[in-house]
Amino acid sequence: MFLLLVCADSHLQKPMYFFLSNLSFLDICNTSVTLSTLLHSLLTGETLISFSLCISQLYFFMSLTGTEFFLLTAMAYDRYVAICNPLRYVLIMNRRACVHLSFASWTVGFLETIPHAIFASQFSFCKNNEINHFFCDYEALIKLSCSDMYSIEILLFPEGVFLGVTPVVLTLTSYIYIICSILKIRSARGRRKAFSTCTSHLTVIILFYGTIMCVYMRPTSMYSPDQDKLFSLLYTALIPMLNPIIYSLRNVEVKTALAKFVNANKCMGYT
Repeated sequence: MFLLLVCADSHLQKPMYFFLSNLSFLDICNTSVTLSTLLHSLLTGETLISFSLCISQLYFFMSLTGTEFFLLTAMAYDRYVAICNPLRYVLIMNRRACVHLSFASWTVGFLETIPHAIFASQFSFCKNNEINHFFCDYEALIKLSCSDMYSIEILLFPEGVFLGVTPVVLTLTSYIYIICSILKIRSARGRRKAFSTCTSHLTVIILFYGTIMCVYMRPTSMYSPDQDKLFSLLYTALIPMLNPIIYSLRNVEVKTALAKFVNANKCMGYT
């Protein structure tokens, strides 16, 4: 629905909505990749998945998740420019810059996870080959594998640091500058108005980062397959469903475009 609104309404042809369109499309892809096997199992009762399909699902899931990290970082930069350099916003965040930031997010996300997928395809499974998950997650495969995980983790550590730490640092840097600029605004009304432009993005970041950290940054002693499945379901199904709602609740332009879209469809129905 959000993609249709952005395409149909000229008032939504802005950098922020361009990134939101990318995020909406990304959420659709991520949900399709992760929940497809679950829906297939529920409908047919078939719970088997080939190893090649499992690795493909793992690669696309990790690539789309990595892309979302960098896309949310690009959106944080967009909010930084809008608040800290409002007079130059149109010049800095022109269409070319938005396309480059979006293209870089997708490219880095899909290239950075290739080593992970390659190493996962080399895992050895000695006994059990039953994944205690509703999709082929990296942690679930590691728990089943009898390969030497230490050497693999040493090789993949730099990749994980780049994929996980870099977006977080860049996002935090953007918001440090944003907060400093907001604090310099004298009127309370002006500060609230400036901060309100970031609340939706902050909410999405907290939800996304929070669930990811709960799954992948817990101590080994606290590992629980059931909790992993619950948190994974949150960031693969619930959060993608909530993202358009979060961005629409406090956005007058989106509400107006939605009302016009609904009214236009009603008029067409009456004719």
